[in-house]
Amino acid sequence: MKKIFLLFVTICAFAACDPTHENISNDGHITVDELRAKSSVTVDKAPSGQNGNVITCSTSAPVNAKWTLGGKELVGNYAWKKMKVGEHTVTLTALCADGTLLTTDYQINCQEITDPLQKYYIYGEDPEAQPPFKPAAWNAACMRFSDNEGKFVDINGNEGFLPYLSDDIYWGMKTLIFDITECTEDANVKIMTGWWSPVFFEDYNLREALGGASGLWELPITEDMAKACARGNGGEGKDLDLMFKSGGCQINAVYYEE
Repeated sequence: MKKIFLLFVTICAFAACDPTHENISNDGHITVDELRAKSSVTVDKAPSGQNGNVITCSTSAPVNAKWTLGGKELVGNYAWKKMKVGEHTVTLTALCADGTLLTTDYQINCQEITDPLQKYYIYGEDPEAQPPFKPAAWNAACMRFSDNEGKFVDINGNEGFLPYLSDDIYWGMKTLIFDITECTEDANVKIMTGWWSPVFFEDYNLREALGGASGLWELPITEDMAKACARGNGGEGKDLDLMFKSGGCQINAVYYEE
């Protein structure tokens, strides 16, 4: 499934990290080979002997480290994350004491669920209380994550709201998962805030992302989205908003997994 990935790697992203914890030779930086020699990315094992779905990352290299996996950026010399079954790329980005940035990738294959992902519903956990809905094209209210600013009409003809997304979702940079059916071939989405600015994606082809008329669409929350939409910790408090510029679909549920 095609996913949206907006991952920005800058030196500023490491400014709040812990300082390097030992002196580094060679004028304050190490090589990629030295970084890999002091780092590891492992997968737990299922009783069957197959790879599980929990990835553990660690480095003892004297660097500030950031791990990118499953659409998330985890800062620290140690990180772990539950993943879906399948092949994944884990990227280690390291900031050396002299400002040199190093990156290296690890290919991981998760074959069996050893620690199930848990669903946290934003909408649609109870299909009777929160029925599916079909957003209207060029109606920015239909998929605005706000308790009161936007609203839609569900398949039973009743008005409903998508709730505010919490700061834990924004600053935790969760991946929103949309359960979608009846997606038209011309379904094109603009991803922005409820104030129409900033715009995160001007034209996103939803049908292409799904690979068909039905499926799960994953939208990772980015740092730019968090800065614009979170209501605390420095966020601007603008609601995340998804508007169909053409076509449409049926939204059955919205959730994230941990």
